[in-house]
Amino acid sequence: MWSVVTVFLLLLTLCAQRGDGNKEGQEGQKPGHVSVVIVGGTGDLAKKYLWQGFFQLYTNQVSSGYTFSFYGGGLSPADKATPVLFEILKGVSCSKDVSPERCALLKEQFLRLAQYQQLKTLEDYQALAKHIEQQHQDEGMVEAGRLFYLSVPAFAYADVADKLNSSCRPTNGAWLRVVLEKPFGHDFTSAQILASALGSSLKDEEMYRIDHYLGKQVVSKILPFRINNKKFLDPIWNRHHIDRVEIVLKETLDAKGRIPFYDQYGVIRDVLQNHLTEVMTLMTMRPPKNLSSSEEVLRNKLKIFSALQPLGKNQAVIGQYQAYNTEVQQELNKTKDDLSFTPTFAAVMARIDMAQYDGVPVLLISGKMLDERVGYARVLFKNDVFCVQNHSSIHCKPKQIVFYFGHGSLQYPAILVTKNLFKPALIDSEWKEVTEHKDVSVLGLPISDYYVQAPAEQREAYGELIAHIFRGRKDSFISAENLLASWSLWTPLLDSLAESFPRIYPGGADNGNLLDFRLKGKDISFVSEAVVMIRPDQMGGSATDSFQVMQGKYRSTDMVSGWAEDLVARLAADLQAAAEAAVNEGGTFHLALSGGSTPLALLQRLAQYHFSFPWRDTHVWMVDERCVPLTEAESNFHSLHDHLLQHVRIPYYNIHPMPVQLNQRLCVEEDGGALLYEREVNKSVNGSSFHFVLLGVGYDGHTASLFPGGKVDGHGDTLVALTESPMKPHQRMSLTLRAINQAHTVVILVMGKGKHELITQLSRVKDNPNKYPVTGIRPHNGRLLWYMDYDALLG
Repeated sequence: MWSVVTVFLLLLTLCAQRGDGNKEGQEGQKPGHVSVVIVGGTGDLAKKYLWQGFFQLYTNQVSSGYTFSFYGGGLSPADKATPVLFEILKGVSCSKDVSPERCALLKEQFLRLAQYQQLKTLEDYQALAKHIEQQHQDEGMVEAGRLFYLSVPAFAYADVADKLNSSCRPTNGAWLRVVLEKPFGHDFTSAQILASALGSSLKDEEMYRIDHYLGKQVVSKILPFRINNKKFLDPIWNRHHIDRVEIVLKETLDAKGRIPFYDQYGVIRDVLQNHLTEVMTLMTMRPPKNLSSSEEVLRNKLKIFSALQPLGKNQAVIGQYQAYNTEVQQELNKTKDDLSFTPTFAAVMARIDMAQYDGVPVLLISGKMLDERVGYARVLFKNDVFCVQNHSSIHCKPKQIVFYFGHGSLQYPAILVTKNLFKPALIDSEWKEVTEHKDVSVLGLPISDYYVQAPAEQREAYGELIAHIFRGRKDSFISAENLLASWSLWTPLLDSLAESFPRIYPGGADNGNLLDFRLKGKDISFVSEAVVMIRPDQMGGSATDSFQVMQGKYRSTDMVSGWAEDLVARLAADLQAAAEAAVNEGGTFHLALSGGSTPLALLQRLAQYHFSFPWRDTHVWMVDERCVPLTEAESNFHSLHDHLLQHVRIPYYNIHPMPVQLNQRLCVEEDGGALLYEREVNKSVNGSSFHFVLLGVGYDGHTASLFPGGKVDGHGDTLVALTESPMKPHQRMSLTLRAINQAHTVVILVMGKGKHELITQLSRVKDNPNKYPVTGIRPHNGRLLWYMDYDALLG
């Protein structure tokens, strides 16, 4: 490998070509040697963006008095990873203004300055530090600084930072800069813990938390645009003139390949909490007097965070594209019974408690599997002009400023101002006014209705931010205070949505108006309740008016069907009506609930919306239980407690868990747990007939914990029995068919596209409880109802 000095001498001809070179932003920073280390240097992010960004930095700084060494670090041994790294490095490219000859020479030298270093143990980091210091000594170089880019999972940050602190710190006044990629925690507490752990190894000024959105050319010019057009904007940037602010990022892709990450985070953590929130602060904060002052920018951002009103469930709508759960099951090896509530679409309405923005909604919207790929921030102004005759006049069209991040119909980043507002001043010499347009529309208006400004040359966000890191500029990065302020805003909303069932949407153009929402006061809600239209004659019944669901017949019994969200709302209302009727008639309501994932959305609905439910007069029983301690997460009762019981006011003596653990043993027949529960039912429930039993159905046709091949019709007159499941935990306790069929009302709730095949099969078979236990549900004197969502019914 050539020495750095030799390489530097070979590049003198390049320096001559460039004169004095690019002195961009070397404020307070002496030239010298810079060691760049990408930890995770052969990963996807490094391959797509980081090495290109550092090559761009190298080409810009080659004649500025700096020399460089580049290291790709990773867990793999050098003999395996070195060829991978150099394949990545061969893919870097020069900007358009660089000649092919010069570009070839720059790439050759860049490759000669790069090497792979295994970074797995503390000894590996110590060896890296020794190598860097030996190089300085051998080449007689003065060190300027060391830049470590941590392109690794967030759980590894604290460990890597500790290793850097103990072994890789530079001496003699050279700087250390450590770059961190999101996610920075998944809620306020985890972000606080991570910040504290990093703070024990690194100083705040050494950490650069990167949000690549802040490097996008349009986003980075929001504040300069507002400052340059102050005389036009000051009179109208307020509640008297602004109708609303929208910050939107739409994607057409699904989450395939990212499911292990995405299912833990979802769209709000992945996009809204960081990218869109940062844009919101830039749009609404007071512009700083000094744009390069990271301290002033931070102060003004924090003022916005402190003025934001709390976010709750009523300020958000969420959705999930239809195929998402199937992808989760495939990539995470989940069973079809596992139901993910992770949202892939969200629209959130924020409000700022400041006189300037009083009553102005700020909408943050993002989702996957939407109709187009586009990102923008729009300020829509009120229009007080009424055109009597010429309704197409520019004066009667919407007044808006659009910060267009890219893609979409326009296909390039731009700032657009409608011609009925003002002609904006040009931002700087690197931007141009666009006067020749394609025949396109942007947000409902032809491009000719706008004044358009765009960058003269498009540049990648990561390249821009890497240049800022090199110069020590922190105004485009996330401070610890900024981060925690953001999480303090979003964590309560995330907690309130944790078990909310997202609206399912098919994806792409088929979404139609399914995700349209309306603003009403401080609340936001979906516009349409009826999301699938089926003619009543197709269903064998008629539509109900209140919940836009359909009624019909299935297996010769009554069926209620609808989209999942509407179906759950209908079932919750029907359950409350049954409870009130039972209490009015006899003073008590006996409810038996099954376990599994099927009832979770219903339990959440009851806890959060049915405040008048007569819980004080309700007794809650278990349909079935797994033979595990009730304190363990696998326990059905544990799930029932977490999702419902702890949130409602129900007397503890009205709660009846199954006694699966007696004498410090689990489900031992001699302990008589099943008999104890049967006696409790006989004693407390009139005629041993529950008022309402809620069941689900498994993919094999089992219901409660009555499984195929288990002789479910062989329990005789017993009400409770120990059973065997083919899945772990194998031992179960369950109500028998006799106990269930004595109930006044039995509901079987079926949701999810994965159940469609079973539903089709069950519609064709005769009653055979031993093969399909659910077919044995035939209440003697009560009624059976199937509640089925459209996914399960129609596939």
